[in-house]
Amino acid sequence: MPTALHMASDDAALEAAVKRSRKLLNKRALVAAAASAVPVPGLDWAVDAALLSKLIPEINKEFGLTPAQLDKLDPKKRDQVQKAVALVGSVLIGKFISRDLVIKAATKIGVRLTSKQAAKFIPLAGQVVSALVGYAAIRYFGEEHMKDCIRVATQAELEIPRLEHIALKA
Repeated sequence: MPTALHMASDDAALEAAVKRSRKLLNKRALVAAAASAVPVPGLDWAVDAALLSKLIPEINKEFGLTPAQLDKLDPKKRDQVQKAVALVGSVLIGKFISRDLVIKAATKIGVRLTSKQAAKFIPLAGQVVSALVGYAAIRYFGEEHMKDCIRVATQAELEIPRLEHIALKA
């Protein structure tokens, strides 16, 4: 299965958006791993939802797919983007992201999150496994979202914004 970077390799602007998004994703995945290692039931789920509800709009911004960016497009181009979003089947592109929406979309990684919860209660080794699974789950979710953004941008022939500098906040 190709990575987002591989999918974007034919377009320099898409490739740059993927690289910027990955920097954000890596940082957030490390925070998720740290939260997953803490043996407090439910803490990691809350942290994951909070991280994703901030990360997804930032990734959307990199690809020119936030509601505000889409509102600035001419109506014909906006319709193209909305059709592409419908074809891709993403519920996280071009919408205001809430924790509830993130939790619904996170069903893709539900099995990983459940195993993370179970592993947490095995002393030390379980916390390490939980942290690794937490990191991998956030990375997987973010990578899949980037692929969706690439598919939408490509199908809609969307011009990717040239964002020179982004703030990397956790």
